[in-house]
Amino acid sequence: MISPVFNISSHCTSRSILALLSLSVTTANQSLTHSHSSFHTPNPRSLLSPHCKLTITSFDSLAMEEAARSLLLALSMAALVLLTQCTLSVQSELMFSSRLIHRFSDEMRALMDTDVDVQRQKMNVGSQHPLLFPSAGSKTISGGNDYGWLHYTYIAVGVPSVSFLVALDTGSDLLWLPCDCVQCAKLSDNDENEYNPSHSSTSKTITCSHELCELGSTCKNPRQPCPYTVNYASTATSSSGSLVEDILHLAADSVNGSNTYVRAPIIIGCGKKQSGGYLDGIAPDGLLGLGLSEVSVPSFLAKSGVTRNSFSLCFGESGSGNIYFGDQGPSTQRTTPFLPKDGKYITYIIGVENFCIGTNCLDQTSFKAQFDSGTSFTLLPDGIYKAVVEEFDRQAHATKITFDGVPFDHCYKSSSQELIETPSVTIKLSVNNTFLVRNPLFVVNDSQGGIVGVCLAIQSSPTEMGLIGQNFMTGYRLVFDRENLTLGWSHSRCQPLRGGDTIGSNASSPISLPTTTEQQRAPPNTHAVAPAVAGRTPSAAFMLNSSCLLLLLLISSTMV
Repeated sequence: MISPVFNISSHCTSRSILALLSLSVTTANQSLTHSHSSFHTPNPRSLLSPHCKLTITSFDSLAMEEAARSLLLALSMAALVLLTQCTLSVQSELMFSSRLIHRFSDEMRALMDTDVDVQRQKMNVGSQHPLLFPSAGSKTISGGNDYGWLHYTYIAVGVPSVSFLVALDTGSDLLWLPCDCVQCAKLSDNDENEYNPSHSSTSKTITCSHELCELGSTCKNPRQPCPYTVNYASTATSSSGSLVEDILHLAADSVNGSNTYVRAPIIIGCGKKQSGGYLDGIAPDGLLGLGLSEVSVPSFLAKSGVTRNSFSLCFGESGSGNIYFGDQGPSTQRTTPFLPKDGKYITYIIGVENFCIGTNCLDQTSFKAQFDSGTSFTLLPDGIYKAVVEEFDRQAHATKITFDGVPFDHCYKSSSQELIETPSVTIKLSVNNTFLVRNPLFVVNDSQGGIVGVCLAIQSSPTEMGLIGQNFMTGYRLVFDRENLTLGWSHSRCQPLRGGDTIGSNASSPISLPTTTEQQRAPPNTHAVAPAVAGRTPSAAFMLNSSCLLLLLLISSTMV
């Protein structure tokens, strides 16, 4: 047997090597399955240096098995080193705390015995409407720093395809990417994460005469590129540029376990200029708007007929999760209807009948709220907020404390490594359906990692409309059923559905859908809510934190 040869190119940064290691295990397995004599890692452009590659070459299958084992060993050793660096990089006195649970620990066994696992539930999607997910896999990850945590996923666009790590936002509609940048968030000199339509053979300019060009009336010439501007609720936060059509690469999981690849034409915002939080790095690779308007990705997929007009997001308690297009959820899920605003369904608004603290459901706590994955923490109308926090205070039986820099008013001191006992928080929705908030608390740690307190992670809003942020969504598979105008939820560990965890590539003969100009469209709306509208937005240091998060997720998925 000839020993395999490992070669890492000289253009790799430490962050690039981390991404290479995380992707190489799956790539190696795929190569072994297909009896390849060599393999190299894909290059996710938003994390790797342009020419960074890891290549393993051999001449027989036994050597390739040795390569896979050696790679796993190298990954484990590198993980220990990089994890130490991640730990030492935390310098602030107060920090956010998240915890990983070993999959075979007693605690995990207890969770497995009690959780409702969506993977074992029958999905309401017919064979003619398969579940779709990004071609790089269905996985989502959380990232950020301080008090601006969001969820992200990799997407691939254009031909040849380029990968981007985009923020997931149900509160807005447009998918935009940094493109021909005049004013964009800067990552590093080694990262070339801009989308360039001229480099994609499938890109097409959307002109001012296009029916989806909302600002077409402002154009001097109907043939000029269609401009766009999206203003978000966060102070002075916006994205502007021009609209283009290009291909989004997706995968569909088939019954035989293999993936079918789909090329879906969509409209992309060529984001030439960003402002506000986007310059701080909250969405360095762009943002995937998942709203109800005709310009959103779910709308394009449903119009093409390739999948149902629905999608799901699942944000796990460990920080990882999944996104699926066409998912209408399990038959056992609970549901509540979406509500119109001014007679139109423009965003995902639900009606809250009562807020319950412990067993006490409070009177006069009825309000409307938007389910928004682009908001870090939940905001309640001022009157509702006061009633909720006062009742929580009454039942908490803990000493109140104030932490400098923490954006929450109701925090409680902890004198040990154990969290204090606090009452449950439940939202009572229509038809007597209840939504139990699985973790309404924000944990405050000292510089040594010890727990010094917890805060009720709710903020007050001067508006009548509340915002259910992503911190309330944790631990659920949330189904945004646009076809039936309902929100569905079921408790889940957010494991992939069948082949959704596969890292894919463009198939040799992918299914190509009709272009956007071949499908009838209605004008988009402009009602958008900014990601991370609550609290401070992540800085450029997010990329270091996201590398650490990727490492932690990788370790948790390979532990035995």
